[in-house]
Amino acid sequence: MKIPKTRKKYCPKCKKHTDHKVTQLKTGTKRGSLKWGSIQRSMKRGSGSGFGNKGRWGSKPSKPKRGGAKTSKKMYIKFTCQTCKKSTMTSRGTRTKRLELE
Repeated sequence: MKIPKTRKKYCPKCKKHTDHKVTQLKTGTKRGSLKWGSIQRSMKRGSGSGFGNKGRWGSKPSKPKRGGAKTSKKMYIKFTCQTCKKSTMTSRGTRTKRLELE
């Protein structure tokens, strides 16, 4: 996906259309300090939202569904206003293999 390095966009601080510098943000967040087993245990105990019985009772499915890994990551774009230097970013990331600023 090709995106120009500067773009004219509405700035809510300046309340008019100004030139914005386009940069790419890194995705992904740091994991908590708990180990994998502790996270699973706390989820079963009720930490975090969920539906159903959280795998406690009842029979398991006969064949688990196999899902493959995604081939692309979500890219987030940050726009920085050239006049007031305030930044806004895209609310939803777009799924692309490569983001190219030209």
